[in-house]
Amino acid sequence: MSGAVRVRVDRERCCGAGNCVVTAPEVFDQDDADGLVLLRRAEPPADAADRVRLAVELCPAGAITVAPRPVPERSSTP
Repeated sequence: MSGAVRVRVDRERCCGAGNCVVTAPEVFDQDDADGLVLLRRAEPPADAADRVRLAVELCPAGAITVAPRPVPERSSTP
């Protein structure tokens, strides 16, 4: 499955395992100070969606959530 997604992280739940950074480094990073997840791109490119979903599955703390990105409404003015 692929498609545009919106990502959220809960640093309070993060245990610093780093699976997310290994799986999707363009979306996640680890804070040098505490080792906890940093979200680099809340709305990653669509081609990263499968890696983000895998990061969600691999996160032992359940600190990452993902939802479909809302489709922007089209303007009726030219």
